[in-house]
Amino acid sequence: MIKRLLIANRGEIAVRIIRTCREMGIETVAVYSTADKDSLHVRRADRAVCIGPPPSAQSYLVKENLIMAALHTGCEAIHPGVGFLSENAEFARLAGRNGLVFIGPSPEVIELLGDKVKARETAQKYGLPVTPGTEKITAGGGALAAAQKLGFPVIIKAAAGGGGKGMRVVRRSEDLEENIRIAGKEALSNFADGTVFIERFLENPRHVELQILSDGNGQVAILGERDCSVQKNHQKLVEESPSPGVDDAMRRAMAAGAVPLFSALNYCGAGTIEFLVEGDKFYFMEVNTRVQVEHPVSEFVSGADIIREQILACTEGRMEIDPGAVRLSGWAIECRINAFSPGRVTRLCTPGGPGVRFDSFLYEGCTLSPYYDSMAAKLIVHGRDRPHALARMDRALAELEIEGVPTNSRRQRWIINHPQFRSGIFGNHYYEEIKEEAEHVR
Repeated sequence: MIKRLLIANRGEIAVRIIRTCREMGIETVAVYSTADKDSLHVRRADRAVCIGPPPSAQSYLVKENLIMAALHTGCEAIHPGVGFLSENAEFARLAGRNGLVFIGPSPEVIELLGDKVKARETAQKYGLPVTPGTEKITAGGGALAAAQKLGFPVIIKAAAGGGGKGMRVVRRSEDLEENIRIAGKEALSNFADGTVFIERFLENPRHVELQILSDGNGQVAILGERDCSVQKNHQKLVEESPSPGVDDAMRRAMAAGAVPLFSALNYCGAGTIEFLVEGDKFYFMEVNTRVQVEHPVSEFVSGADIIREQILACTEGRMEIDPGAVRLSGWAIECRINAFSPGRVTRLCTPGGPGVRFDSFLYEGCTLSPYYDSMAAKLIVHGRDRPHALARMDRALAELEIEGVPTNSRRQRWIINHPQFRSGIFGNHYYEEIKEEAEHVR
């Protein structure tokens, strides 16, 4: 067992990792920008190191500073958390070169699965269906002919991307070339790689993902699926497990391709394989080679501590969970609590009671910085079934009080009580369909 670990991240995910490490007897080293010097993760860690000024490009994204902080404090491993460098193969490689264990898959696996075109090809080898699409493409170069063969509308995606960056929906052939140029420019700016490809656009599919844990030696556990269809501008708002749109037959079919894929790659740690679901068909979309923001819903239904399993897999080549004995129970829902603007939290009253979890870095008197993501907290509930979980989430959101900083908590309560959401019949355009009404709720 390692004795000390550096967390190359901030905010609620850093606090989350610190909690598990403390239970495991592992000392933690936090890193922080000058804007985060009073952040909760800095206060909770055993040690903390300042790595630069507020902009991420000068602090949380500077690989060398993070490695030096780990070495200087005697760390044996680095947990990348989510976002920032969590799916950066060169960061994982640099950690290894300096004798540090990277809590995640190998750099080679990160590179393979981080390239969406290569990931599609790999998924197909293991029998997973993919949305009809192209290989890497540029403006000109046969793009129009390829799009016409697929049939409009099409979607342009960044090969190295995510989070909606470098993504454009095109409905008319005359708009294709310009949108390829725009998407490529966005991709280059956000991912240092301007490569894009084209897929047939599915009008209103569900977004469903399987939570994977693997020990690096071919053993793969699946902790059920999550439905992440409630999204605004490709950013998830509400997640639940299981998905109301997936039946047992589809669940088995997804797993039948996912397990051999991750096993063959000797994948290590936590990962997510994402699908688009349209009716009774599903299509491979991508793999995220890290823990996901919404991992707590999978923890609730499975009883696993995903962070603990990650650390054990990557440092000891084993998991505590038995892949053949995973038992899923009940229904879990997560609402992301986003701040509408930065500011100081003057009052905080968090919900509690059975089956309620509040993951956050907030405390009374803390300041939300304008430099980072707007997500301030995650509210997660667990119930015996979907109606019970929804009733519990409604109650928990009603109890949540955050003053000094405006948040979307009331809007989230409105969303989960909307008849369409309650019906369980919706796709990833659901928020766009209710947006005009929803955004009047503050």
